[in-house]
Amino acid sequence: MAGTETFAATAVTHRVLCCNIRVALDEDEEKGVGWSSRRDICLKIIRNRKPDIICLQEVLKSQSDDFKKYFKDFQLIGFDGPEMDAHPTGYHGIAKNPILFSKKKYELLTAGTYWLSETPLVAGSKSWDTARARHANWVRLKEIATGKEFRVINLHLDHVSAEAKLQQLKMVIEESKQYLPEFNQILTGDFNSRFESPVFTKAREEGWKDALETLYGQKEIGFTGHAFKGMKYEKAASGGRIDFIWYRGKVKPVAAEIIRDDIGGVYPSDHFFVQSDLEIS
Repeated sequence: MAGTETFAATAVTHRVLCCNIRVALDEDEEKGVGWSSRRDICLKIIRNRKPDIICLQEVLKSQSDDFKKYFKDFQLIGFDGPEMDAHPTGYHGIAKNPILFSKKKYELLTAGTYWLSETPLVAGSKSWDTARARHANWVRLKEIATGKEFRVINLHLDHVSAEAKLQQLKMVIEESKQYLPEFNQILTGDFNSRFESPVFTKAREEGWKDALETLYGQKEIGFTGHAFKGMKYEKAASGGRIDFIWYRGKVKPVAAEIIRDDIGGVYPSDHFFVQSDLEIS
């Protein structure tokens, strides 16, 4: 296994992982990188990181069921409910972004889903030339030991339309303003946008901060999409992170890293995962 240098976490309270696990596709099975060959590796790598909260992207029903079985002490929120389209099998845009959290550490207060479109309550709705229907899942949690409350939002922005990415994240940022500025919120996901993208302008203007940027400074420290190639990904020089953990309120990152773990040379996904250890006041 290979990791990255990380800041020492001296007062870890909440370990958050953001993981695009890659949908289970028949074409990947034919290439030897399908979910059946990655499942155990993916689950073990995530478990070995000892997370408190796991935010996933590109999850099909079978993969959701695998996580439920493997992480028995966690509750999974955000898969049940209306599908994105009428196709019963295959990708077809129906992958979702569930959130898992430790049932021993947190109490679920409330949760919800809305669609990243001009009609957010219509399941599967699309706007702004988005290639696929996109949505955001969120949970409001209370830490059992302290009574501290906070909110986690998990999303996956469009991968084609630049306008859709701008409007989708703007919508999430505006929705989050229902809460007072000091209310603690965490925003995770595959944003399909690089570190310096104008997609993040609105987030920064509204007080959101990227955990890795806070600790490492205003610079790009690595890439996350790697097409199952790991550090040998040939487009790495022109790439960068598209997976992020943002925060707002009385939240302090004390450690953060890009997870480059593999088992026997096999990677859990075509994305590196992202991890942040957060103190919440």
